[in-house]
Amino acid sequence: MSEVPQGPFVDGEFVSARVHEPRPMINPASEEAWTSMSNASTELVEASVQSASRAFERSWRGLAPGKRSRILFEIANAIRKHAARLARLESRNIGKPIADARDEIALGATVFEYYAGAIDKFCGETIPVGRGGLDFTVHEPLGVVAAITPWNFPFPIACWKVAPALAAGNCVVLKPATLSPLTALVLGQLAVEAGLPPGVLQVLPGEGGTVGAMLAHHPSIRKISFTGSTEIGRRMMAAAAVDLKRISLELGGKSPNIVFADANLERAADESPMSVFANAGQDCCARSRVFVERSVFDDFVERFVSAAEALRMGDPLDPQTQIGPLVSSAQREAVLAYVEKAQSDGRKVLKMAQALPEKGFYVSPTIVVEPAISDPCWLEEIFGPVVCIRPFDEEGEMLAEVNRTSYGLSGSVWTQDIGRAIRISRRVEAGVLSINSHSSVHVQAPFGGFKQSGIGRDLGMHALHGYTETKNIYVGETE
Repeated sequence: MSEVPQGPFVDGEFVSARVHEPRPMINPASEEAWTSMSNASTELVEASVQSASRAFERSWRGLAPGKRSRILFEIANAIRKHAARLARLESRNIGKPIADARDEIALGATVFEYYAGAIDKFCGETIPVGRGGLDFTVHEPLGVVAAITPWNFPFPIACWKVAPALAAGNCVVLKPATLSPLTALVLGQLAVEAGLPPGVLQVLPGEGGTVGAMLAHHPSIRKISFTGSTEIGRRMMAAAAVDLKRISLELGGKSPNIVFADANLERAADESPMSVFANAGQDCCARSRVFVERSVFDDFVERFVSAAEALRMGDPLDPQTQIGPLVSSAQREAVLAYVEKAQSDGRKVLKMAQALPEKGFYVSPTIVVEPAISDPCWLEEIFGPVVCIRPFDEEGEMLAEVNRTSYGLSGSVWTQDIGRAIRISRRVEAGVLSINSHSSVHVQAPFGGFKQSGIGRDLGMHALHGYTETKNIYVGETE
């Protein structure tokens, strides 16, 4: 098995024909090219979709549920067997701290295990109808679906799209982000070695404007499952509208972190920095807007700063590293522009005392204290290690500001008053909320957003509904 894949995975093998010339892959921690990748050509995209269509008709859709289940369990086993290799690839590819990479590979295996076990529990229903007879529903696979994944959590998000799609009986063409294709390509290889028929899962690295756009417009693709920016999500939705493809979108966020005076301040302040600085802030669930009740504002900020200063930034391959580099020089420049804007506007900007490595796309964790509610850093998704903290006095005004955003993905509420926790969580316009916690992702529970944070849900049994059509069948009485 090749340690580092360098091109598309189609029909059960890596291919060199019908690809573009290799392009360098840059290690974000060293700023040096360490491998290369060949993107799929338009001809290969077409061939992959046709191959997936044949695999759907000839082998996968008719395979007994028990056999599909066993194959998915074997894929999970293969992921765990190759976890160390996958984690190293992820860390070198996008600068993810190795400890986080290991956790995310394990999460991917858990996702496959969950859906392997869910296959024989995803049931239709029988319905009493006025005519008598028998009326029942079945869930049928869509056919070939396109899964388009982002660069911030490449492996787990690929798994939580591919696994339920396969479990439901679909074939998948997976288009990983241009910057982060490596672990997705290994997933394709491991899946076939685990018994998945060739053609059921194709993996096509390439630019979103070419490979992604072609998949979105292809008449044989029955669904697009996309995770990425809200801007690109709009384009995907427009493309899907042409032939009314099914679509699910998990997009941007500007999530709130609401801290009331009665909260356990020590715990809230200790855990809050990693709710925004983890993954170098490159997380659509990042709690980047912190609302703190005024009576404890100064205390909370002091504790937050102390906890943030203790975080360790450095080499992603060091197991002690908590914050690595940003994914690219372009991402670093975009993040720094927000910090410089806040400084030029006279805001109080606290940069944590980190000695940045000489090379790598690093940005110090940064706190903007009491920005104006019209500031870009308060309103826009930064996708970097920058957090804004403001005080609030009145609950209703705070909630109005929390919801004064086009996003609605995630958020946290810190209070020891259970009645308030329920009241606030019901009023915050977001799809995933945590009380006295920053946990957003649970394999067994639905994940997705309100408003411009997306449409549809990943994970849990809800995801299976998104990869199937419900068919109603009526059997009349003969006598």
